[in-house]
Amino acid sequence: MAKTSQKVRKAPKYKVREHNRCKVCGRPHGYMRKFGLCRVCFRELASKGELPGVTKSSW
Repeated sequence: MAKTSQKVRKAPKYKVREHNRCKVCGRPHGYMRKFGLCRVCFRELASKGELPGVTKSSW
């Protein structure tokens, strides 16, 4: 597990190989560029009110 985290932190040989990952959990899928988070972490932080400017929609 430690080797995997070191590989993720290390810059890739070529810029094209970079992949967006969540800042909180490191998840590569469901990534939202605007916030730098995956959908799971985004939902948790938004429901706690820790993301400024994000409100739950209702209609």
